[in-house]
Amino acid sequence: MSPIDETPSSLSEDLALALRLADAADAVAMGRFDAADLRIDTKPDRTHVTEADLATERAIRAILDAERPGDAILGEEYGTSGDTTRRWVIDPIDGTHNYMRGIPVWATLIALTVDGVPEVGVVSQPALGRRWWAATGGGAWTNGRDGEPRRIHVSDIDDIAQSSISFQSIEQWDDVGLVPTLERLARAVWRDRGYGDALPYMWLAEGRLELVAEFGVKEYDIAAIAPIVREAGGRFSAFDGSDRIDAESSLATNGVLHDAFLAFLHARSAT
Repeated sequence: MSPIDETPSSLSEDLALALRLADAADAVAMGRFDAADLRIDTKPDRTHVTEADLATERAIRAILDAERPGDAILGEEYGTSGDTTRRWVIDPIDGTHNYMRGIPVWATLIALTVDGVPEVGVVSQPALGRRWWAATGGGAWTNGRDGEPRRIHVSDIDDIAQSSISFQSIEQWDDVGLVPTLERLARAVWRDRGYGDALPYMWLAEGRLELVAEFGVKEYDIAAIAPIVREAGGRFSAFDGSDRIDAESSLATNGVLHDAFLAFLHARSAT
């Protein structure tokens, strides 16, 4: 049975479309990856955007406009269009700074939210030949080494001291005044690394990490990630423990340790 067959009928067509959107995005983004003449501009917020970010989002939007004209869209580069309970949330290239430096750790993130809840998510990393996807009730999946879909699941580690974590970047934690908390966390766990962007969340979903946390994130940064983590058996919340994806923070765990990590982080951040 295929992943689409195991997806609830109400979401199966949406998941199939999301995977086709990822195919189109991969083709556009890979066409300009590591190009010597890649055009790079600076946005008003002083972050960078490449011609590939813009072209990739346009390609996704063109398909959605044709096949889901009644759905709303939120994209990092072109903002919001439409106002319905069904909304596609797109980050055309998550990891633009890696992309523009020729580092292959970047992804296209595609999500469908219904009434604000992420129900479908696809994370595609074509430069690494990897993709992950999920729809609520259908499990979380990735492409195996043989190219066939493989179901994934989080780890069952239940001790913070034995856990491996990714904190994204020190700058994020410094911006919210939590570097001391991060230092205490790093000392409490078995291993810590700042892998960055979407990839560590996917490793968590595969059972390779037990926590990923970051701050300053937007909906398009995490909407596609949330259903993959949850369908893999993990938990995904904001730093305050809520299920909101607009709280500008994220905390993903293997589920078993979620409450323990929340308690540790908030106890330490209060001192």
